[in-house]
Amino acid sequence: MKIVRRLGLSPRERGSLSNATCPDIFELSDGSFAVIGTDRTSELISQLPADAAVADHERIVVIDRETLVAARRDIPRLPRGRQSPE
Repeated sequence: MKIVRRLGLSPRERGSLSNATCPDIFELSDGSFAVIGTDRTSELISQLPADAAVADHERIVVIDRETLVAARRDIPRLPRGRQSPE
């Protein structure tokens, strides 16, 4: 699995000059996405709805709204009528 491309603007383009906080979103070669964000699992896990869970190998990662909005134009859409695999 490899990083294919960044979605949205780089942290520097979004105004991060220190690289102290650099949330980011990347598309991977297998079609999935990697997110750099703040691990907030312990804070949010108790607030998940009953039909959601976090496996031992998973974390709830938070990115700021600006990062996701900046990536919106780069997120590929599924062809009409096709559902996301689960």
